[in-house]
Amino acid sequence: MSIRTSVQLIFILGLINFLSFGQTVRDVRGRLGEKSTFEPTKISVEEVRYVGINYITSNDSIIMNNCAEILRNDLDFSPFFEVVFLDSFFMRHMELQEMTLLGWSWMGSAYVVKLDAEFPHNNIRLRYYLYATDSQREIRKERFESDKNDYRALVHEMANDIYKALTGDEGVYRTKIGYVKQVGKVKEIFMADFDGYNERQLTNNGSINLSPAFSPDGEFIYFTSYMDDNPKMYMLTVKTNAVNLVSSYPGINAAPAISPDGKYIACVLADEGNSEIYLMDRKGKIVKRLTYSWAIESSPTWSPDGKEIAFTSDRTGSPQIYLMDAEGLNVRRLTYEGKYNDSPCWSPRGDRIVYVMRDRVFKICSIDITGKDYRILADLGDNENPRFSPDGNHIIFSSDRLGPREIFTMDVFGHNQKRITFKGGCSNPAWSPMRR
Repeated sequence: MSIRTSVQLIFILGLINFLSFGQTVRDVRGRLGEKSTFEPTKISVEEVRYVGINYITSNDSIIMNNCAEILRNDLDFSPFFEVVFLDSFFMRHMELQEMTLLGWSWMGSAYVVKLDAEFPHNNIRLRYYLYATDSQREIRKERFESDKNDYRALVHEMANDIYKALTGDEGVYRTKIGYVKQVGKVKEIFMADFDGYNERQLTNNGSINLSPAFSPDGEFIYFTSYMDDNPKMYMLTVKTNAVNLVSSYPGINAAPAISPDGKYIACVLADEGNSEIYLMDRKGKIVKRLTYSWAIESSPTWSPDGKEIAFTSDRTGSPQIYLMDAEGLNVRRLTYEGKYNDSPCWSPRGDRIVYVMRDRVFKICSIDITGKDYRILADLGDNENPRFSPDGNHIIFSSDRLGPREIFTMDVFGHNQKRITFKGGCSNPAWSPMRR
């Protein structure tokens, strides 16, 4: 039997099955489960068709190609979706001049996105049409328009719309990341889109700047800087890059963590080497001291309801992760696996904490807030500074696995690890909240 005959027979059998029983569309709503029980929904994005009447430039053609590619990358970034690409071999042997919804269905796609564009004045007007392959019907369409120079942001907005239509949740495609980047002998704070594009330098003080943390509204970044010799805490306004001093207590002013309601800052203050965790208001006034120990206390992180704080302490002889109430009471140890655990971050879902464990190399681990279900997520090279995405489905971290330290992302199970910076010297990532 020839290859062509075999492929046609398989297609016919698949078509009979499709017509007889239909194709089940996976419900992607709800909580993200384990990979062993969770299978992403397959989706395809076709190339952009030009539907205008005026002549377009070669640059416009490039923009259209890029729009389809960006949308595929955005949807594939989500653990809920897996992008299915066009198979020219299948089309050739099925003698298809263009891909059909039935063809996409045979290839496994539950949904198909068709795109068209035109370029009124100096803008791009991009439309999408979302089809379900089981019914072969259009289930949603929407139009977006922006300046041509902003087409990446426009496609991210489109990805958010598709993501919400299929999952019911908000997407992270318009969020930003902040991070520290080595610039010569100094370290400055930068910001970029969630996928690493459109990098912008925020500080330029020629000093060492560390530990950026977004405010809950995304308008400010709190950080520690040595720009005035001693490590003090500052607040940067994202829109204007204006920097204001927040706290300058004797010793170290470090590791700011903003409460979910934006009213308080949990941070580390250390005079004469004894670092403790304090609670300050947004203007830097001390509200309360939360820890009292001879040990080193550091790296506070808030629970999403603002009622608890996780932190690092070596009070038992080695750094471990602890939990306490937001008032500093009911302190209990969380981690027992490993002799060195640090840099915790509480999931926005409230169920898990991700952190760094040192065992020959620095590994990214996660654990349930009850202290159970310990997992190693990243252990190739030295991996540090893990932080959750605002939807809790992804983790951003720094790693030197390829040589220079870069920023990487992965899903909550440690899969789909992807580098998003490429020039080296990047660390201390932070993820902005959803755009409101």
